[in-house]
Amino acid sequence: MNVFLWIVQAVLAAMFAMAGVMKSTQPKDKLAEKLPWVADFSPATVRFIGIVEFAAALGLILPALTGIAPVLTPLAATGLAVVMLLAAITHARRKESGAIVFNTGLLVLAALVAWGRFGPYSF
Repeated sequence: MNVFLWIVQAVLAAMFAMAGVMKSTQPKDKLAEKLPWVADFSPATVRFIGIVEFAAALGLILPALTGIAPVLTPLAATGLAVVMLLAAITHARRKESGAIVFNTGLLVLAALVAWGRFGPYSF
C-alpha cells in the first residue's frame, strides 16, 4: 500500500504542479481559452489558486521524501481535497458535469493519500 500511495502522490503532484504553474504564470485571457471558469474569478484569485496547487504539489512529495516535517504531506493532500471540493462546486454552478467528475476523482485520490499518510501508512 505504501508503494501505491507514493505512486498516487507522484501523479497528483505532477498534475497539480503543471496546473499550478499554468494558472500562476499565464494571463487570464489565455487561460480562459482552456479553462472557461476563470471568467468567474479575478486574475489575482486565479493566480492564487495556481500558487496553492503548486505548493500542495511540493507538499505531497518533499516532506515525505526528506523526512522534514512529514506531517505536511497528509496536510497537503487534505488541502488539495478541499480545493477539489470547491472546484466541483464551481463547476456545478456552471453546469459542467465532465469537470465535476474529474474534480471528484482527484478529490478521492487526495483523500486516499491523506487517509493513508495520517493513518496506517504514515512516515
